[in-house]
Amino acid sequence: MRLRIALVLTVVLGALLGGLYPLAVYWTGRLLFPFQASGSLVRAPDGTILGSALLGQNFSGPQYFHPRPSAAGEAGYDATASGGRNLAPSSRKLVEAVSRSIADYRKENLLSPDQRIPADAVTASASGLDPHISLANALLQLPRVARERKISHTELRKVLARYTTNSWLGLFGEPVVNVAMVNWALDGRLGGR
Repeated sequence: MRLRIALVLTVVLGALLGGLYPLAVYWTGRLLFPFQASGSLVRAPDGTILGSALLGQNFSGPQYFHPRPSAAGEAGYDATASGGRNLAPSSRKLVEAVSRSIADYRKENLLSPDQRIPADAVTASASGLDPHISLANALLQLPRVARERKISHTELRKVLARYTTNSWLGLFGEPVVNVAMVNWALDGRLGGR
């Protein structure tokens, strides 16, 4: 009798937890959150997939806002090799890499030697795939991008504002800018500026 009860419970729970529950979660996600459930894929007006709004992309030209550095994969920004460098703050390799990044960032953005550089401008996120930079980082890059694209700071600030997420409830975190969305918008790949 106990064996029969155990078998029936195994079959019933297997069907519920291994079949019905995952299907319910899947369809609830598809119905209530279709963008997120589809990988947050961003499409150009012609339907071409540009990428995901949740994954960092490598934009390296002077006309682009640059994302955080990435340690994901050999060339960085490889979604199949997500992960950080895992170097200690006392690591000579990390200190040298950050020092080079700070010098490059200052030179590229024409900043003075005493200008404070946001940490996200020179350090990778834990996954190496964070699509966001701090608003402070974006504002330091704004003059370079405006100069290269020959657009006003005011117009560029409007684009930044469109893709800036403020802190949650005004309490947690700081405003962040989705670099990929901003760059795609500036390229006119999202259907205009």
